[in-house]
Amino acid sequence: MKTRTLFLPIFLSLLVAGVRAQGAGDSTAYLHWSQQEAESIGKSTYHDGKVGSRVLFEVLGVDTRGLKTERAQNYKIRATWFTPEVIRASARSAQLKDRLTDTETQALVAEAEAISGTVIMVELDPNEGSGVVPPDWSAFLQPKGNTSPNEAVRGVQLPDLRKSRVFQGVQQRNYDYDRFWVSFPLVRDDGTVLLGPDKNEVELVVRIYNREGTVTWLVPASIRALADSGKPVPK
Repeated sequence: MKTRTLFLPIFLSLLVAGVRAQGAGDSTAYLHWSQQEAESIGKSTYHDGKVGSRVLFEVLGVDTRGLKTERAQNYKIRATWFTPEVIRASARSAQLKDRLTDTETQALVAEAEAISGTVIMVELDPNEGSGVVPPDWSAFLQPKGNTSPNEAVRGVQLPDLRKSRVFQGVQQRNYDYDRFWVSFPLVRDDGTVLLGPDKNEVELVVRIYNREGTVTWLVPASIRALADSGKPVPK
């Protein structure tokens, strides 16, 4: 029984890895994923982080009690990158929950992939202060370790994606967080690719007032394929 117990997690890990490797290559394989597989793949690009840090003030010996409270001292971040695999996982999860037909599910994927660039759902939860996310916050996508502003691309918010089934993701909503959907170009205005073959990691930078936070991912092959396909740059 012990051997069997150990074998199951290994088998599931290999199965999910194989499904991820398929990416967008097999256009219908996702229609056969189980709910467990869809949720596992849908959560695979979820990461969290923080914008600003109260700990930093404490280490420097600064008394935070006198700071202005109309602004939060820091913000918790949750980010989900909607890679081709995650788009399909989210669509498959919606299919299983809402009893959608294969045709309806494929239409969800096609609609999601018609959006320019690549989409990241950014969730923000202000700590302390006013508890309000300012409207002028900004997000950038850049190769990990970037030191030049020319390497980063600015994101464009797409509030209409709030209505999309696919871009809700597979995780249960946490209402402590405000949700935002941001699209980033994979090809810069000058025609250069954001994530070339020598770029193995990508970094989301969220800037609120004078504070920044980051979330990092490995770059999947499916995203490189999107960039090579010349997908249009969002304006």
